[in-house]
Amino acid sequence: MAYATRRVGYQYETSPRKLKPEYEKPKKTDSKTKSNTLKQKEQEQKTKEKRQLKPKVKVVLYVLIGFGILFAISYRNSLITESFSKKEDMKKELSVIQKENAQLKINIQNSLNLANVEKSATSMLGMKKLDDSQKIYVSLPKKDYVEPASEQIVVTEEKGWFQKIMDGITSLFK
Repeated sequence: MAYATRRVGYQYETSPRKLKPEYEKPKKTDSKTKSNTLKQKEQEQKTKEKRQLKPKVKVVLYVLIGFGILFAISYRNSLITESFSKKEDMKKELSVIQKENAQLKINIQNSLNLANVEKSATSMLGMKKLDDSQKIYVSLPKKDYVEPASEQIVVTEEKGWFQKIMDGITSLFK
């Protein structure tokens, strides 16, 4: 007789332990229990699917967040590049305007030259230089033409009451 114990490591006799019994009794199932077991199996399957779906959803969500962050960074970089190009265009326009300004200053200085003024006066306005016959010399006497003031202005200082008393006392002793 072979005695098998429930101990894990020890077994009587030399025959190997059976993992499954050879004969299983069929379980009695009612129609109610079948439907309940089917429902339980379906629910278990749904929960397994949900459990398996949760890590997939997390991965997809992390990937979408990563793409969103990369998109935001690239958008920011494009805005920076656009503003940099606008700044460079404005610098180019400024340099062109400064060159034109410098050229205009040089043209103004050249036109203010005495020879150029005389040339434009004779050609555009029809002016001529004076002849000796057109010159009239005037002699002025060396006299001062500024008149002095006709009235004399006397400035009197207003004296305080103490000064008036002192002046009265000093005039008595004189």
